[in-house]
Amino acid sequence: MKRIAENSFRVADKVRLSEITTVENYGISDKELKKELEKVRRALGKFQDTLYAHGKYGVLICLQGMDTAGKDSLIREVFKDFNARGVVVHSFKVPTELELKHDYLWRHYIALPARGKFSVFNRTHYENVLVTKVHPEYILGENIPGINSVSDIDETFWENRYRQINDFEKHIAENGTLIFKFFLHLSKEEQRQRLLRRLALKEKNWKFSPGDLKERKLWDKYQDCYEEAINKTSKPHAPWYVIPADNKKGARLTVATILLEALKKYKDVQEPELDEKIKANLESFKQELEKEDK
Repeated sequence: MKRIAENSFRVADKVRLSEITTVENYGISDKELKKELEKVRRALGKFQDTLYAHGKYGVLICLQGMDTAGKDSLIREVFKDFNARGVVVHSFKVPTELELKHDYLWRHYIALPARGKFSVFNRTHYENVLVTKVHPEYILGENIPGINSVSDIDETFWENRYRQINDFEKHIAENGTLIFKFFLHLSKEEQRQRLLRRLALKEKNWKFSPGDLKERKLWDKYQDCYEEAINKTSKPHAPWYVIPADNKKGARLTVATILLEALKKYKDVQEPELDEKIKANLESFKQELEKEDK
């Protein structure tokens, strides 16, 4: 199997999405990819237990991608061996009335992982420089001072948003949140095939929305917005990874492997040592329990 190198997918310099492949050759079958994923996710599950006991870091995983990119199934398969108390998944939809009464980062801030836990954002705070940039009229619903019409939303507005997102991520990183951002890079043809499968298979019909076709017509505009967002916000403390996503099993293994390899670098994440007094009396505690009446 071809080795999955974390730095091969991490965005360190400016990228052009049109020049990055959506198909990765792993050199093994889909069945073998699934077996490899099972090994990696077990190791991730063990790390999560240790992280929970250590209690000093939280891990934020951000997933972005076009419709049908495979975010839901990736979450299901990669985090299958996690203790349920240690990982929380947040799927961010259209902002609610309450959320719109706050700044756009508020609903994401309150969903950040507690120390010792993982949070997975299925769609993220980046929607605020993606879907809103493709549909700037959505910004008007935020009731921002000085923004009274779409014509008020100029390039300075978007530059400020990139800066605000970078500041937000730097702040939480400096306070113990480990950030991983994955863009599931899907080809337009593969999306077409997946939409057709949703229409062909009765059990998948519920996933289809006519709105998917409307957004598909804006494919190039979305790609431009993703490319700009990734280039402006991939930082050492909050890197973006562009993951070839035409093969779902390969994408899942790639994400899981990157997470495991990056997290293993945090050598300070260890289970806490027992207090010396407790350790010295373990035998007496054992004897006390053994003497109890059954």
